[in-house]
Amino acid sequence: MAFRGFLYLLFLMPMMLPAPPDRSQSRSMTVTTRGIVATSVTLASQAGAQILARGGSAADAAIAANATLGVVEPMMNGIGGDLFAIVRLAADKAPQGLNASGWAPKTLSIEALQKAGHAAMPATGIQTVTVPGCVAGWAALHSRYGRLPWKVLFAPAIYYAEHGFPVTEVVHDEWESGNAKLSSNRYAKQVFLPVPAKGQVFRNPDLAKSLRLIAEQGAKAFYRGPIGEAILATSRELGGTMAAADLAEFEPEWVEPISVTYRGWRVFEIPPNSQGIAALSMLNLMETFDFGQGAFTSPEAFHRKIESQKLAYADLARYVADPRFAKVPVAGLLDKQYAAARARSIDPARARCTAAPGDPSLDPHGDTTYLTAVDSNGNLVSLIQSIFQNFGSGIAVPGYGFHLHNRGALFVLDPKHPNALAPRKRPFHTIIPGYMEKGNQRIAFGIMGGLNQAQAHAQFVSDIVDHGMNIQAALEAPRFSKQTFGGCDFKIEPRLPAATYQHLRALGHQYELTGDFSHEYMGCGQAILFDVSTGVKFGASDPRKDGAAIPEPDPYFAAPKK
Repeated sequence: MAFRGFLYLLFLMPMMLPAPPDRSQSRSMTVTTRGIVATSVTLASQAGAQILARGGSAADAAIAANATLGVVEPMMNGIGGDLFAIVRLAADKAPQGLNASGWAPKTLSIEALQKAGHAAMPATGIQTVTVPGCVAGWAALHSRYGRLPWKVLFAPAIYYAEHGFPVTEVVHDEWESGNAKLSSNRYAKQVFLPVPAKGQVFRNPDLAKSLRLIAEQGAKAFYRGPIGEAILATSRELGGTMAAADLAEFEPEWVEPISVTYRGWRVFEIPPNSQGIAALSMLNLMETFDFGQGAFTSPEAFHRKIESQKLAYADLARYVADPRFAKVPVAGLLDKQYAAARARSIDPARARCTAAPGDPSLDPHGDTTYLTAVDSNGNLVSLIQSIFQNFGSGIAVPGYGFHLHNRGALFVLDPKHPNALAPRKRPFHTIIPGYMEKGNQRIAFGIMGGLNQAQAHAQFVSDIVDHGMNIQAALEAPRFSKQTFGGCDFKIEPRLPAATYQHLRALGHQYELTGDFSHEYMGCGQAILFDVSTGVKFGASDPRKDGAAIPEPDPYFAAPKK
């Protein structure tokens, strides 16, 4: 009898438990009092977390994770690209910014390209290669914020390049999409083709050699040493204009982040030449509307966000360039009254299709990686790094295992435009790290993907502030993305109610549904929240890629010292 009563209680137990809360996110946040590293490939997150466990700072972990990503996600990033970062030390009053985007060669000019038969800036090839700023950016971060010896930070990346790593699912798909570009370069074809299958172990000993040189000789190996010499030889062979001085004289720049307030939060971005100002402009426009707490699926909210994006991006296309060469009206673009006046032009009953167009000849889909790290002391790094499009310029450096980026493709050949190509000028940049804070809450975040990034940043901020989402839910929430300037067309993910799509169509929006969790159009993000009052850190990683937010191992699990 007692046994039957026990079985009856077991039967009733599920009914007696409280109903679970609504949960739309696919995974929980990583929660710890120690450090966290979040990247788009788990091996890179793990590499950074191990550096934290060895006593490294958040900057050390970010460098190690980024170097590893260049090995395990070679179509997206690597030493042949550029880098931006925002660093928020726990003890400082404000974040610091780093612009490690490279300049055009001194002898590359509009006239030279026009004489070579180019009516517009080419999308790939040697003329799109600007000086890669990544390694110099690493050196600047380590010099100011590093704790471990420089050489230690590259051990994980060197290991995976030499011993190999199993290729992950999304990395395989993106690798395969670069097949044509890889086939057009003899050395790239030799190293990166055939495309490894999912789970196949891939090795890149030439990249291991490059990373070992950087680990042993510092950034000078890249800008004044054997790697730089190989870059210059590649440029000469292909008719490029890169000179030794272009590499040797380049230095990254520490900058003050620009910011706006959004309903009590302060949101920070890197100033021009990056597109971060568009995220802030978009937030200023969105702040003039009341979306209603929790009304995420409201078609009215989506309409106003989409229309705000169009206005912000029209300004982006017109004004943003290298401020050392062009007068960029940053203060005016971020002015609240300017935003309010612009917002009044948004028709609540009709989509706008008349924003100024951009250059339709350039594929806007960027290939980038974003990562963020926090150490046990609460120091945060928000870092983004890229070789721009899939496998960059299509030019791999023989003997060294990496591609040169094609960031110069974003210059224009109109001499009157602020972003006109000029010697030693930095191009307009799509990659942006983000950071936001309010009271004791500090969030480092970023979402990659070409022109998707600024609008994705604004949507992420709104999801947290307007709709009460945690950082994991905000990364996963369905997004829209418009990767052109002007027109009523955009991409949107399919996880909204049918009535929302019907209403948007009735307003004149010409949307196209993407695949679910579409990394191709919506990019991929990572985020870390540090609660200063409790010391607890929360990590989130976008399911649109192969990554994870990995906590720093607790000392209890550390290997015993020999």
